[in-house]
Amino acid sequence: MESSTSRTSLNCISLVDPDIQRSVALLKQACLDSGFFYVLDHGISQEFMDEVFAESKKFFELPNSEKMKLLRNEKNRGYTPMLDEILDPENQVNGDHKEGYYIGVEVPADDPQSNRPFYGPNQWPSEEILPKWREVMEQYHREALRVAKSVARIIALALNLDEDFFDRPEMLGDSIATLRLLHYEGQVSNPSKGVYGAGAHSDYGLITLLATDDVVGLQICKDRNAQPQVWEYVAPVKGGFIVNLGDMLERWSNSIFRSTLHRVVLDGQERYSIAFFVEPSHDCVVECLPTCKSETNPPKFPPITCSAYLSQRYKDTHADLSTYSDGKA
Repeated sequence: MESSTSRTSLNCISLVDPDIQRSVALLKQACLDSGFFYVLDHGISQEFMDEVFAESKKFFELPNSEKMKLLRNEKNRGYTPMLDEILDPENQVNGDHKEGYYIGVEVPADDPQSNRPFYGPNQWPSEEILPKWREVMEQYHREALRVAKSVARIIALALNLDEDFFDRPEMLGDSIATLRLLHYEGQVSNPSKGVYGAGAHSDYGLITLLATDDVVGLQICKDRNAQPQVWEYVAPVKGGFIVNLGDMLERWSNSIFRSTLHRVVLDGQERYSIAFFVEPSHDCVVECLPTCKSETNPPKFPPITCSAYLSQRYKDTHADLSTYSDGKA
């Protein structure tokens, strides 16, 4: 049983608000309540955001044969077909009714760093087919990472840490930051029959920045243990990001801050969104922060490296590449 009719209201955080303590208070309240909030005044122009969405749409409108030439590789770079991902295997009858495209930190193949998980060269459509595509996406990756670091500074203050806590090289100074373009087909979801645009899940990393078109579809469940679960729609916000906390931040904060279940439920309209997943460096050890534990509240999770945690989570939710038996043809 579940309920999913209402819209939730989220706090709005402006990155140009001169009153940093107000931003900290709004963010802290959001992180304790739902783990979701809006970020406005982030410095990325609406004109450029429109261009990113337009270029994304151009890719997904390509023939399937062209898209499959860029099928995601073992580094999780490239195209993910419809139904490739199963985020909620207990409740989904098939995979997610969405297709996507992963773009990570660009590391040349001859760089020793490219041997690490999630690092390496990206896959790019040919310039003959999509001439501006790579340039636009690389610029967006840079801009979104800048915004994410600004949000992380406010999160640090909300956790009673130094403002630059997440700026350190082992944190976001050398981060695993992944851009994912998403296209949901014009299909009607049916949760009672296990059919979703994206199944219920929490994100893996530190934070996620989500830009969407104006089609409603994102739902959140503030209490995953409630019976029945209550699902609320999150309204798109023009010119802003929907930001949510990931599982690593919940681990860091000893479950004080929330990594909340969310999903996409479609009403038959096509939907485009752009997610930017922000994780710390490979070797960063995610363990309970000193400000989040005490004798009466000991650490709830064992320490784990970012790389090990991410690798397992991706393996759990994506189809084995060997299932695409004819490769990229």
